[in-house]
Amino acid sequence: MCGIVGYIGNKQAYPILINGLKRLEYRGYDSAGVAIYSDDLYIYKRKGKVQELIDYAKGKNIKGTIGIGHTRWATHGKPDNVNAHPHVSGNGRLTLIHNGIIENYALLKEALKKEGHVFESETDTEVLVHFIEEIQKRDNLKLEEAVRIALSKVVGAYAIVVMDKQDPDKLVAARKASPLVIGIGEDEFFVASDPTPIAEYTQKVVFLNDEEIAMVNRNGDLQIKTIEDEIQTPFIQEVDLKIEELEKGDYEHFMLKEIYEQPQTVADCMRGRINSKEGWIKVGGVDTTRDRIFNAKRFIIAACGTSWHAGLIGEYLFEELARISVEVEYASELRYRNPIINSDDVVIALSQSGETADTLAALELAKEKGALCYGIVNNVGSSIARLTHAGSYIHAGPEIGVASTKAFTGQVTLLSMMAIHLGYERGTIPRSYYLQLLEELENIPNKIESLLKSTKKQIEFIAGEIKDADNALYLGRGYNFPIALEGALKLKEISYIHAEGYPAAEMKHGPIALIDENMPVICIATNKSAYEKIVSNIQEVKARKGMVIAIVKEGDTVISKIADYTIEIPDTDEPLTPLLSVVPLQLLSYHIALMRGCNVDQPRNLAKSVTVE
Repeated sequence: MCGIVGYIGNKQAYPILINGLKRLEYRGYDSAGVAIYSDDLYIYKRKGKVQELIDYAKGKNIKGTIGIGHTRWATHGKPDNVNAHPHVSGNGRLTLIHNGIIENYALLKEALKKEGHVFESETDTEVLVHFIEEIQKRDNLKLEEAVRIALSKVVGAYAIVVMDKQDPDKLVAARKASPLVIGIGEDEFFVASDPTPIAEYTQKVVFLNDEEIAMVNRNGDLQIKTIEDEIQTPFIQEVDLKIEELEKGDYEHFMLKEIYEQPQTVADCMRGRINSKEGWIKVGGVDTTRDRIFNAKRFIIAACGTSWHAGLIGEYLFEELARISVEVEYASELRYRNPIINSDDVVIALSQSGETADTLAALELAKEKGALCYGIVNNVGSSIARLTHAGSYIHAGPEIGVASTKAFTGQVTLLSMMAIHLGYERGTIPRSYYLQLLEELENIPNKIESLLKSTKKQIEFIAGEIKDADNALYLGRGYNFPIALEGALKLKEISYIHAEGYPAAEMKHGPIALIDENMPVICIATNKSAYEKIVSNIQEVKARKGMVIAIVKEGDTVISKIADYTIEIPDTDEPLTPLLSVVPLQLLSYHIALMRGCNVDQPRNLAKSVTVE
């Protein structure tokens, strides 16, 4: 959610912090701030975008070679200049930025008030910096020791960076259930929520683990300890982030760029894992845990949002192709309802960021119950990647737009490969069908590219016809039911039009009451199975004057005569249709949002990486 960036070294900190905050804008935020130390501490923070912070700091003292910066997504307290980070201790000595939630902040606040502390903001973060101050002052401790003791007494999630103006050659950072990475440069250190804001300065990073505290010094020292005061050996990794991947290039928005990147990202997800000519699929994480996965009684897929929709497609894939029983769970519900999870279950976690708090908590629960935990994530080195027993990266590259597009198709591609592989190895699909699916899957990138080229103008026209709707209904059957859910979610996320996705047959059990001439109904009708049923559903909508926009396969001659508008996708085997049918829905949502004047890449109230519950 929130974004963190910190710097200590020989360069001027302010440009690095501001550049980093701009890189982190994709995470979602409502205010931004920086703290710089030179001869004194200088803090600038503003509600709104990073540009408003830049305008406010113009002409002020921004010199200094140590500093911290933050973009806030409000949890405690409304978005305003006072609640924006950084926050300062009562004695003015300590400055702190924080992602996460301190759950016992109210108790701490009351205790601190009795000690004479006065608070300016409504945030739990200000309580935390005052708490560290109290511990430091009471026992005359070094900053890192005061932070360690304070964090041992707080309840909740945090990623923090703290600066002490009486010790301006040091930054202290710590994390629990919220991501934090240390970047190592030449005689300099960086701290950030993820590698994105520091990629142009260094590719060497250390991903902090839960309940670890890092101390970085201007003299080049890096020390990591646990909250129990045990010294840890830093594990330095090389990240491969290219700056051009973090830029929009010639595209107006990141979302549009990421939609058009899908031919490449789907191919990248398959690269080295599939060969139709030689007739094999290799998914590394599956092979390393072969016995437990092949003999699993049940798969449980845990995810949130768009990843949950990908998980639903995974359910269809695994059950049809591999004949393995699957349950798809909202991670936020799974962790709280005392689920039955056994040691012969496989729990598959889906998350673009690999940092989703609810999904991480669900995995912890699954681990406690002895299940095999398998992660499917995009971000290398993320918490889910490190927590799971095995897993696979989708290799989609940085996804900056808040509304997920290429990460979704990457997840579905990976799940498709797993299901085909398991189906063949378990003997539930014949070799002829196995080879056919391999060939079709390898052709998907070319078909997506063709689809993007052939439907561009048509989708823009349809968007113009329905952009003023207040509601929309998405219908699909089988593999395309989750696509109906995903299409509706995309429209809600970025255009703020209320939309719902339903199994097409369920329309008669309530939603049909909503249909009139003002209600666009988007039908994903590419199924070869139950085709006549889908035609009947469309006729029911038309009988009630609904406007029908149908996604059909190339050459369809029946639905095209009934629907108001049709968008054709290339033909493919039914289990792989979601990889094609979702693309026009992504574009439709994009163009509608654009025509409505919405912020496509940073929709209101949303954050890219949801690291709080």
